[in-house]
Amino acid sequence: MNKMTHMNDNETIRANFKRARILVVEDNDDYWMLIQRAMLQVLPEVTPVRAASCGQAQNLLSEWSRDEWDMPKLVLLDLYLPERSHGWQVLAEIRGLKAPCNQVPVVMLSSSNMQSDISEAYRRGSSSYVVKPTVFSEWIDYFRQLRTYWWETVTLPTMRLAL
Repeated sequence: MNKMTHMNDNETIRANFKRARILVVEDNDDYWMLIQRAMLQVLPEVTPVRAASCGQAQNLLSEWSRDEWDMPKLVLLDLYLPERSHGWQVLAEIRGLKAPCNQVPVVMLSSSNMQSDISEAYRRGSSSYVVKPTVFSEWIDYFRQLRTYWWETVTLPTMRLAL
Protein backbone atom coordinates (compact mmCIF):
# COMPACT_ATOMS: atom_id res chain seq x y z
CA MET A 1 0.00 0.00 0.00
CA ASN A 2 1.50 3.36 -0.89
CA LYS A 3 1.86 6.24 1.51
CA MET A 4 -0.81 8.34 -0.18
CA THR A 5 -3.65 5.84 0.35
CA HIS A 6 -2.69 4.46 3.75
CA MET A 7 -3.53 6.30 6.94
CA ASN A 8 -1.92 5.16 10.16
CA ASP A 9 -3.93 4.89 13.37
CA ASN A 10 -2.95 8.35 14.62
CA GLU A 11 -3.96 9.97 11.33
CA THR A 12 -7.32 8.16 11.41
CA ILE A 13 -7.97 9.31 14.97
CA ARG A 14 -7.00 12.92 14.14
CA ALA A 15 -9.25 12.88 11.07
CA ASN A 16 -12.19 11.44 13.03
CA PHE A 17 -11.88 14.08 15.75
CA LYS A 18 -11.47 17.02 13.36
CA ARG A 19 -14.60 19.21 13.63
CA ALA A 20 -16.17 16.35 15.55
CA ARG A 21 -19.76 16.59 16.60
CA ILE A 22 -22.43 14.08 17.50
CA LEU A 23 -26.09 14.71 16.90
CA VAL A 24 -27.99 13.32 19.88
CA VAL A 25 -31.69 12.96 19.13
CA GLU A 26 -33.14 12.49 22.60
CA ASP A 27 -36.44 13.81 23.94
CA ASN A 28 -35.88 12.87 27.60
CA ASP A 29 -34.12 15.61 29.60
CA ASP A 30 -32.78 13.15 32.20
CA TYR A 31 -31.16 10.96 29.55
CA TRP A 32 -29.77 14.04 27.83
CA MET A 33 -28.17 15.16 31.11
CA LEU A 34 -26.55 11.71 31.57
CA ILE A 35 -25.36 11.64 27.96
CA GLN A 36 -23.83 15.12 28.21
CA ARG A 37 -22.03 14.35 31.48
CA ALA A 38 -20.66 11.04 30.19
CA MET A 39 -19.57 12.56 26.88
CA LEU A 40 -17.79 15.41 28.65
CA GLN A 41 -15.76 12.89 30.65
CA VAL A 42 -15.01 10.42 27.88
CA LEU A 43 -15.24 12.41 24.62
CA PRO A 44 -14.25 15.99 25.51
CA GLU A 45 -13.04 16.59 21.91
CA VAL A 46 -16.54 16.02 20.56
CA THR A 47 -19.33 18.59 20.55
CA PRO A 48 -22.75 17.12 21.31
CA VAL A 49 -25.67 18.77 19.52
CA ARG A 50 -29.11 17.92 20.86
CA ALA A 51 -32.35 17.66 19.00
CA ALA A 52 -35.15 17.12 21.54
CA SER A 53 -37.78 16.21 18.95
CA CYS A 54 -38.28 14.75 15.52
CA GLY A 55 -38.95 18.24 14.16
CA GLN A 56 -35.75 19.70 15.63
CA ALA A 57 -33.74 16.82 14.18
CA GLN A 58 -35.30 17.36 10.76
CA ASN A 59 -34.51 21.09 10.88
CA LEU A 60 -30.85 20.44 11.77
CA LEU A 61 -30.51 17.75 9.09
CA SER A 62 -32.01 20.06 6.49
CA GLU A 63 -29.58 22.82 7.46
CA TRP A 64 -26.59 20.45 7.48
CA SER A 65 -27.47 18.97 4.11
CA ARG A 66 -26.93 22.47 2.68
CA ASP A 67 -23.76 23.08 4.76
CA GLU A 68 -22.14 19.65 4.72
CA TRP A 69 -19.08 20.70 6.70
CA ASP A 70 -21.38 21.02 9.75
CA MET A 71 -22.74 17.49 9.42
CA PRO A 72 -22.09 15.41 12.54
CA LYS A 73 -19.67 12.50 12.37
CA LEU A 74 -22.14 10.29 14.25
CA VAL A 75 -25.82 10.32 15.22
CA LEU A 76 -27.18 8.85 18.44
CA LEU A 77 -30.87 8.40 17.76
CA ASP A 78 -33.46 7.55 20.39
CA LEU A 79 -36.08 5.31 18.81
CA TYR A 80 -39.05 6.52 20.87
CA LEU A 81 -39.35 10.31 20.41
CA PRO A 82 -41.76 9.71 22.22
CA GLU A 83 -43.32 7.45 19.59
CA ARG A 84 -41.42 4.81 17.67
CA SER A 85 -42.62 6.21 14.36
CA HIS A 86 -40.71 9.43 15.07
CA GLY A 87 -37.41 7.57 15.44
CA TRP A 88 -38.03 5.75 12.17
CA GLN A 89 -38.90 9.08 10.54
CA VAL A 90 -35.58 10.65 11.60
CA LEU A 91 -33.63 7.58 10.45
CA ALA A 92 -35.39 7.70 7.07
CA GLU A 93 -34.63 11.41 6.78
CA ILE A 94 -30.92 10.79 7.39
CA ARG A 95 -30.77 7.91 4.92
CA GLY A 96 -32.68 10.02 2.38
CA LEU A 97 -30.16 12.88 2.38
CA LYS A 98 -27.87 13.31 -0.59
CA ALA A 99 -24.43 11.68 -0.40
CA PRO A 100 -22.23 11.98 1.55
CA CYS A 101 -24.62 13.18 4.30
CA ASN A 102 -26.67 9.99 4.09
CA GLN A 103 -23.59 7.97 5.02
CA VAL A 104 -23.23 9.31 8.56
CA PRO A 105 -23.29 6.39 11.00
CA VAL A 106 -26.49 6.20 13.04
CA VAL A 107 -26.46 4.43 16.39
CA MET A 108 -30.01 3.66 17.47
CA LEU A 109 -30.11 4.21 21.22
CA SER A 110 -33.26 2.93 22.87
CA SER A 111 -34.70 1.64 26.12
CA SER A 112 -36.34 -1.09 24.06
CA ASN A 113 -34.69 -4.48 23.93
CA MET A 114 -37.49 -5.95 21.82
CA GLN A 115 -36.12 -8.07 18.99
CA SER A 116 -38.62 -6.54 16.57
CA ASP A 117 -37.25 -3.02 17.24
CA ILE A 118 -33.65 -4.21 16.89
CA SER A 119 -34.29 -6.07 13.62
CA GLU A 120 -36.30 -3.18 12.20
CA ALA A 121 -33.56 -0.67 13.06
CA TYR A 122 -30.98 -2.62 11.06
CA ARG A 123 -33.43 -3.23 8.21
CA ARG A 124 -34.03 0.52 7.96
CA GLY A 125 -30.32 1.38 7.83
CA SER A 126 -29.16 1.86 11.41
CA SER A 127 -25.41 1.29 11.75
CA SER A 128 -25.77 -0.09 15.24
CA TYR A 129 -28.36 -0.65 17.96
CA VAL A 130 -27.67 -0.14 21.67
CA VAL A 131 -30.03 -0.58 24.61
CA LYS A 132 -29.69 2.50 26.80
CA PRO A 133 -27.66 2.10 29.96
CA THR A 134 -29.60 2.55 33.19
CA VAL A 135 -27.00 4.07 35.56
CA PHE A 136 -24.29 6.69 35.07
CA SER A 137 -21.35 4.27 35.38
CA GLU A 138 -22.84 2.23 32.50
CA TRP A 139 -23.08 5.42 30.42
CA ILE A 140 -19.37 6.03 31.05
CA ASP A 141 -18.59 2.46 29.92
CA TYR A 142 -20.82 2.91 26.87
CA PHE A 143 -19.06 6.11 25.79
CA ARG A 144 -15.62 4.54 26.36
CA GLN A 145 -16.58 1.73 24.01
CA LEU A 146 -18.12 4.20 21.57
CA ARG A 147 -14.91 6.25 21.64
CA THR A 148 -12.73 3.20 21.04
CA TYR A 149 -14.80 1.90 18.14
CA TRP A 150 -16.33 4.92 16.37
CA TRP A 151 -13.56 7.47 16.99
CA GLU A 152 -10.30 5.50 17.41
CA THR A 153 -10.81 2.37 15.30
CA VAL A 154 -13.00 2.97 12.25
CA THR A 155 -12.35 5.56 9.58
CA LEU A 156 -15.38 7.82 9.37
CA PRO A 157 -16.49 9.24 6.01
CA THR A 158 -15.30 12.75 5.30
CA MET A 159 -17.86 15.35 4.36
CA ARG A 160 -16.84 17.22 1.26
CA LEU A 161 -18.55 20.41 0.26
CA ALA A 162 -20.56 19.89 -2.89
CA LEU A 163 -20.10 22.88 -5.16
